[in-house]
Amino acid sequence: MQKIITNFTTYIILMNKLLYIAAPAVFMLASCAGGPQELSSPSGNIKLNFRLTDAGQPEYSVTFDGEEIVCPSTMGFELVNGENIAQGFKVDKVTRTSSDSYWVPVWGENDSIRDNYNAMTVAMTDKSGVKMDIEFRVFDDGAAFRYIFPEQATKTIEIKEELSEFAMGGDYTAWWIPGDYDTQEYEYNRSKLSEIRSFSEASKIENVAQTGFSPTGVQTSLMLKTPSGKYLNLHEAALVDYPAMHLNLNDTTMVFTSWLTPGRGEAKAVVNTPFKTPWRVIMASEKATGILATDIIYNLNEPNALEDVSWIHPTKYMGVWWEMITGKTSWSYTDAHDFDLATFDYSKAKPNGTHGATTENVKRYIDFAAENGFDELLIEGWNVGWEDWFGKEKDYVFDFVTPYPDFDIEELNNYAHSKGIKLMMHHETSGSIPNYEKHMDAAYDLMNKYGYDAVKSGYVGHILPKGETHYSQWTNNHYLNAIKKAAEKKIMVNAHEAVRPTGLARTYPNLVGNESAMGTEYRNMKPSHEAILPFTRLKGGPMDFTPGIFTMDLSEFVPGSKERKLATVANQLALYVTMYSPLQMAADLPENYAKKMDAFKFIKDVPVDWSKTIYIDAEPAEYIIAARKAKGGDSWWVGGIADEKGKDYDLKLDFLDPDRVYTATIYADAPDAHYLTNPEAYVITTTEVRKGDTIPLRMAPGGGVAISIE
Repeated sequence: MQKIITNFTTYIILMNKLLYIAAPAVFMLASCAGGPQELSSPSGNIKLNFRLTDAGQPEYSVTFDGEEIVCPSTMGFELVNGENIAQGFKVDKVTRTSSDSYWVPVWGENDSIRDNYNAMTVAMTDKSGVKMDIEFRVFDDGAAFRYIFPEQATKTIEIKEELSEFAMGGDYTAWWIPGDYDTQEYEYNRSKLSEIRSFSEASKIENVAQTGFSPTGVQTSLMLKTPSGKYLNLHEAALVDYPAMHLNLNDTTMVFTSWLTPGRGEAKAVVNTPFKTPWRVIMASEKATGILATDIIYNLNEPNALEDVSWIHPTKYMGVWWEMITGKTSWSYTDAHDFDLATFDYSKAKPNGTHGATTENVKRYIDFAAENGFDELLIEGWNVGWEDWFGKEKDYVFDFVTPYPDFDIEELNNYAHSKGIKLMMHHETSGSIPNYEKHMDAAYDLMNKYGYDAVKSGYVGHILPKGETHYSQWTNNHYLNAIKKAAEKKIMVNAHEAVRPTGLARTYPNLVGNESAMGTEYRNMKPSHEAILPFTRLKGGPMDFTPGIFTMDLSEFVPGSKERKLATVANQLALYVTMYSPLQMAADLPENYAKKMDAFKFIKDVPVDWSKTIYIDAEPAEYIIAARKAKGGDSWWVGGIADEKGKDYDLKLDFLDPDRVYTATIYADAPDAHYLTNPEAYVITTTEVRKGDTIPLRMAPGGGVAISIE
């Protein structure tokens, strides 16, 4: 997500920020290398202590403003061969460095990001001669560590389990979802750490038996709050060639231990030296907004690996998707089942009459999207195979290049381009990764032929080959390889059901979105879910949440449906500001937007790329209020969302330019709006504002507010 500063204007901007890129200062501590070591953040507010225990096991702890937020926690690995890389270490050398620099993202929440930390690498050798380093970095908003295996006689290490501990300083409040090797599509629980077990057992969470977790297994990013009111978050960064890390809690001692996602073999990870593990990250802040604002995950990833990023662009899109999700139309062309796709003749099949991705229907969407200034249109269900894919665990379902008889791929792409927009490709792999990899080159080449520059990929179903899971080392390698191959073809990727992001979009900025959490397709989510995702799932990268639903009662266009979207219209508008992504969808149907074109104006106008972001106030799973300045302009955009209780707030416009007068257009919940009883009631008002003015906000239960300030 980084690009080289190449023009004078950017140089001046960064100079005005007092930019300097400090060459790392390196010095050695030879005299006391074997003793305890302390590493402080640049401001000194966070301190990390390291030592070897009497048994020679690495151990660390972390304090934040004098409070021990991570108590002494041991480190190491359990190996498949019965030997461990955990004890009997001696310290060979301690190297310290510091760094303070800025980098410029290709897309993002701010036009530049500061990377300021102090670092320490402890080089060690264990009793069997295995060399292992631990690198620590401490920022003013968190601490991180990773293991480094230098090149050595031991070429291959088969890891049965990583033994990294995170010993909590008390019975913290946690916002968590259960451990699962295949999905993050859960609503979040809020409980004390000591209550996680009872919550899991009461909910009869099935993954406990399926995965081997205890009932206290949770996924990262894990949001926490201490009794003293400090906010913490545990996650990982730069997940490359390694399984995703879950956390298993000992709810007697309040110690989390890393729990790696398994694959087919006994070894959860097989690494070849030299090798660096992902970073293990502890974020810390006095305020909840500090967790939202931190860039520590991106800073721990490698810089942009792509030489040319000119083809990568933030995108606002629509799609023939919501009508399929709600049941108005279907993905499939015919009702035939259990056939051999390689020999099935679609030209002789009877159409089911409910197929959504038809040439005629897609043209209707193209017209509406183009008329309203959208960039692209996502088409799902365009390709053969949808009749026989779900839950079949078949090696061959889709070929990703053959359209249905009623989908004219060439005509539709020409039609879209003539209207000034592009079509967005969809590749549902059905979890059969070998089949996708077999067809990937041809699929990407088809995209290049017709001018597609973005793909939504999906991994619904059990992963094939059998024994692999969605977050195992082998599967994670596939996700990254698909992103790299897409970059070679100048294609942006929005991967659904893939591993949760860990900041790799900095290194590969064509990774413009992921799902990897419960999104809008789950119509009955509690409003609090939208107010916890920016604290958890979004810490690793943007989410394709698909907001913008205007018609909450789905029976209006799917007769007999009892489903409702639990939100207000103002809430759905605000998500374009509070739920950051460079890839934003207007998810509802054109006919539903046509009924509320005054509110739809906000979706049409709101940017998807920003030069500055301020998180004004927030509390996890309760409310978020954010303000963003449009990149390349002077306008500001404010979004606020609230949980089931609603929220009143006085918004002070301290962030505006003192020399300007602005027009604020406020899209608010009506006085009687409520996500259950009156979700589509909203009011739009316009007023003149200046820096220092205050706008009183009322966010209804499950509601929100969206403001353009221009």
